[in-house]
Amino acid sequence: MTRRLPPLNAVRAFEASARLGSLTLAADELCVTPGAVSQQIKKLEDYYGRQLLVRRNNQLQLTDLGQSVYGTCAELMDRLAAMTQRIVGGTEQSHLIISVLPSVGVRWLNRRLPEFLAAFPELRIDLRLEEDPVDFFRNRIDVRISYGEHLYQEFITVPFARDRVTAMCAPELLRSGRVQPGAPDELRDEDLIHTLWRTGFSTYPTWESWLAAAGAPRSVRTETGHKTDTVSLALDLAAAGAGIALGQYLLAADALDSGALVAPYEIAPSLSFQYCAVYTPAGRQNPMVRQFVDWLVERGRPL
Repeated sequence: MTRRLPPLNAVRAFEASARLGSLTLAADELCVTPGAVSQQIKKLEDYYGRQLLVRRNNQLQLTDLGQSVYGTCAELMDRLAAMTQRIVGGTEQSHLIISVLPSVGVRWLNRRLPEFLAAFPELRIDLRLEEDPVDFFRNRIDVRISYGEHLYQEFITVPFARDRVTAMCAPELLRSGRVQPGAPDELRDEDLIHTLWRTGFSTYPTWESWLAAAGAPRSVRTETGHKTDTVSLALDLAAAGAGIALGQYLLAADALDSGALVAPYEIAPSLSFQYCAVYTPAGRQNPMVRQFVDWLVERGRPL
């Protein structure tokens, strides 16, 4: 039976444009003009009788059909590339582009990556610190580490850690008597370090919610304490003795292990969402993506 295949040059042009989010970038990769890429995409759309890409705000976006076609095309291209790499002898190094939330990147992932890289000495990574949302195709992201299972519903999302949050401070603050273990109701507003979470987080812990969970509900005067917009900086201030911060165990693990920070209270409610590894359907064909996600799952549990 004769195979019915779409025009393959058109498939290449479409896959590159969808992956890169740009006709110009696709043209550079394919060594043709943007006009030639546009013509090839039009040829593929005529073949299917449906629109695959649309321009919005100077960006290329996939239609529902385009997303389905792209997933299959990208998977096939990845498999062809992997086969070619094996045939020519595997002389090139493997690369993995990892996009991660800044605090997770600088306080957890970067301190554990050497373990993963030691198991795969041929691998080279491109580590990018970015807030959600990110553009997988334009930035060629292989794996995204995000907070929440709901952000990239068209992709594969693998939860790997549900973090907990509690009050953390330097041991010197305990010795000074400014913090009394077992008495959260005695915490002073001027000693509290506040994290002003960014708009991308739909739910987040606050001192008022933590105090309510600790059985000591009250209003907190945020203007009397220190403020920062990342948990990482709040933990640094706490470790320096500037006050007491709401810290996440995932991010503070090393400081707690070394004794730079202590957690004087047992109250540690879980965050509303989990940290997740996210990758495109085509990433299932990339063995390094699978290895990295499996490693995250192993390293992230339990907390």
